[in-house]
Amino acid sequence: MIMSTWNDLKKSLTSIKPDEMTAIESLAYLHAQRVKKGISQVELAKRIGMKQPQLAKIENMSSIPSLSTLNRYAEGLGLVATVSFKPVATV
Repeated sequence: MIMSTWNDLKKSLTSIKPDEMTAIESLAYLHAQRVKKGISQVELAKRIGMKQPQLAKIENMSSIPSLSTLNRYAEGLGLVATVSFKPVATV
């Protein structure tokens, strides 16, 4: 059985726009941090003033959160959300 890394798989996902991939990776990171810290969805939802089903929708990508909601999610995990901007690469 050949195992692929996320970076290998990501290269083959050509139907996903780069900005959407950034959102997916950000949410995946936050989800992984929640699991790594042993925090349940119920506990995190309580910490950030959200209902667990809302958090589940964000984590399974059924709902795209606002920047404010992402900040709350990060803060609930003891993290700080940052946004950066870069010049567009020209060909």
